[in-house]
Amino acid sequence: MLLLLLQLLGRLAAHSPEGLLRLVAHVLGDAIFRLLPRRRRLILANLHHAFPERDEAWRRRIGRESCRRLIETGLLSLALPYLGPERLRRIVRAGPELLALHERHRHDPAPTLICSPHLAHWEAQTAQPLTVPGTFPEFGIIYRPLDAPAADRFVRAARERFGMRLLSRKEGFAEALKILRRRGFVGILFDQNAGLQGALTTLFGRVCSTTELPGLLAEKFSARVYGIYPRYHGFWRVEIGASELAHDGASETVTLGLNRWLEELLARDDDLCASWLWAHDRWRHQDQPALRFRLESKRNLLAADLRARGLTTPPRRTRIWIRLPNWLGDVVMLAPLLRALRRGRPDAELVLVGRAAFEPLLAAWGLGDRFVPLPARGLGYFNGFRRLAAEHPDVWLLFTQSLRGDLEAWCAGARQRFGLVRAGRPRPLLSHRFRVPAAWDETREHQLALWAAFLRHFGLAEAPDLSPLVPAPRPGPHAPVGLIVGSENFPAKRWPVPHWRGLIEALPGVRFEVFGTPGDRPLAAAVAEGFPGVRVRNRAGETDLPGLAAALGACRLLVTNDTGGMHLANALGVPVLGLFGPTNPVRTGPVFATPHRVLQPPDCPPHGGGELAALAPATVAAAVREMLPISPA
Repeated sequence: MLLLLLQLLGRLAAHSPEGLLRLVAHVLGDAIFRLLPRRRRLILANLHHAFPERDEAWRRRIGRESCRRLIETGLLSLALPYLGPERLRRIVRAGPELLALHERHRHDPAPTLICSPHLAHWEAQTAQPLTVPGTFPEFGIIYRPLDAPAADRFVRAARERFGMRLLSRKEGFAEALKILRRRGFVGILFDQNAGLQGALTTLFGRVCSTTELPGLLAEKFSARVYGIYPRYHGFWRVEIGASELAHDGASETVTLGLNRWLEELLARDDDLCASWLWAHDRWRHQDQPALRFRLESKRNLLAADLRARGLTTPPRRTRIWIRLPNWLGDVVMLAPLLRALRRGRPDAELVLVGRAAFEPLLAAWGLGDRFVPLPARGLGYFNGFRRLAAEHPDVWLLFTQSLRGDLEAWCAGARQRFGLVRAGRPRPLLSHRFRVPAAWDETREHQLALWAAFLRHFGLAEAPDLSPLVPAPRPGPHAPVGLIVGSENFPAKRWPVPHWRGLIEALPGVRFEVFGTPGDRPLAAAVAEGFPGVRVRNRAGETDLPGLAAALGACRLLVTNDTGGMHLANALGVPVLGLFGPTNPVRTGPVFATPHRVLQPPDCPPHGGGELAALAPATVAAAVREMLPISPA
């Protein structure tokens, strides 16, 4: 059936007026670009990543023309078996570089590799023997056979009728070696995604998997290497050009050099750029969800690639957008994984999306490459995310658990939307899910452990980095002890005001500073009331997040309820004494490898559930004395 269809369409294409075929190519190409949104997004994303400096109008023009030429190429491939030599000579001609290549080979034969990218009309190159005067060299092309044997025999016979041979990847590799030993030509389509069997390199700044076959053959046979390409001169009119690739005989030099040659070819010529197949997933290897957050392949040539380009780190062209949690404590607890993600994907731009108040703090810590604040709430909220689609995020990693967060990712147009799913909450707008295992007891595992399992599911191999984000200098013995007496989202987490006052009274030689949000001012004022200002300073509501971080960093200890400020001080290397009652310190306690201790009321289960008021001031004061060199009053 496939063979009959190929024959019917081929005869139809070969005998139709070229004007009509041109119209068909334009209509179908435009349909691919306009009516297939997933394909259009892929094309525009590839162009946006490769040419971030070009404007959207240019990328849309190149993308649309690439789709038209894809259809034009398909029509020519179908018609090729039914086109005679004279017509093919009108369609394909040899450029001066190709003629010079063959002239050189006639006078000085040598093993030669002809490496072709996916440029429009690449199959027309099988008509080369019609365009080159004199004796044509022995020429074998390594190709991927069709799954249908009868159709494959038909296609193979059509492309071999002028003297070039097609060599199956499955069975023809040995023959390719013989041709090179006989100082003939071997053709290779080199720019396809090579999957896990390829070598990690970069193309247009993005990590990809590249075949090493041309490099290995060049090294084995000391072969000449040429890049070959059809220049477009109109519908079904191409001129075949060629460029010699200078190399030192090493396989990796050829592998990396071909990618750079292709980049230069497309970057300097818009017409050739429009002929490349931007609709194919050249970078798909690193898109695999199970490998998303690490770089893995048979060989890793990234270090050599960067050296050859004069770079020390890969360009960050892969876009990983991370929707942060909404609470400060959760954002701080996530930081060790953000650092691990940077190590796992050094080639990725990490774009953090979250509440605007977090931006200066995260920028100071260097946790992301860019920060995108959430739009203002209102009717236009999700339109703000639709506008982000123009930046073509590759993956949207969600640490929120709400439908709103899932809608944000969907509106932004990311093809991959990763989230964590609990039983009974299906989250249909996600593209890929990590389902919390049924055996996972969240009361006995830290939140960070669950997030780490989530990212491992999508390929992260790096361990969370628990060292302090910005280690604070250890203040002297006269530095204050910080107190956080409020709790923004759960009043039951607050140690009672009389207890705080009892703690202050039990430590008469200690100076205190009380911190909190503007909403905590009444609580903080009640704690500080009656104490001299030089001994107890009320700073609640005075600082933004960077100011709070600086103030906490000047403290020699922080005594705190279970709050975001506790995690902030812990991340800065400030010793922390956390007071937990109803909440679970196993799940939400401090995570950074800096001095910290948790206190719970008597008889409170280790996983929380106690009354914080049952924790006596004397118990907390004793813990403070153990953590700090304080002389008894």
